[in-house]
Amino acid sequence: MKKTLAIFAHPYFEYSTTNVELVKAYESSGQLTFRDLYEEYPDFHIATFKERKRIREYERLVFHFPLIWFGLPPLLRLWIDEVFDMSWKAENENDHPLMNKDAVIIVTIGAKEENYQRDGLYKTTIEELMKPLSLCLEVTGIEVKEIIAVYNSDDLEEPQLKQITQKIIKTLETS
Repeated sequence: MKKTLAIFAHPYFEYSTTNVELVKAYESSGQLTFRDLYEEYPDFHIATFKERKRIREYERLVFHFPLIWFGLPPLLRLWIDEVFDMSWKAENENDHPLMNKDAVIIVTIGAKEENYQRDGLYKTTIEELMKPLSLCLEVTGIEVKEIIAVYNSDDLEEPQLKQITQKIIKTLETS
């Protein structure tokens, strides 16, 4: 397994039984560091240089968050805006610290999968909604390996949670 940094952003983590279970997938790896942005930055004052220094140590980034109003949680959006500032990339265009890393996006969604189809209720897909994040990563030299969408996350039963947790573990071990 690649040395991995899991960047978790859920503003109401303690109320999300699904995410409480899913983050357990990270516990089995000695190569993974778990960071909860809302716990680390409750005041939204991000230590940008500390985050940039931290990222250098990892080969893979995992972005794990709930879909909020068809997008990223506000603190994750701010974290990306500040940490992935393009001036950082421009300083050393050929060898900046984000080059040659990969990423996995894990997004939990309260609605059913059929709602996120072109002919569904919202007339869009999760892949389309994740395009801004994917593009931010790709522009900085990070390859998005997989998007794991966890639909109906408010109503998942234990067997479904175990299956998704196993999928996350397998993705982290093989990608």
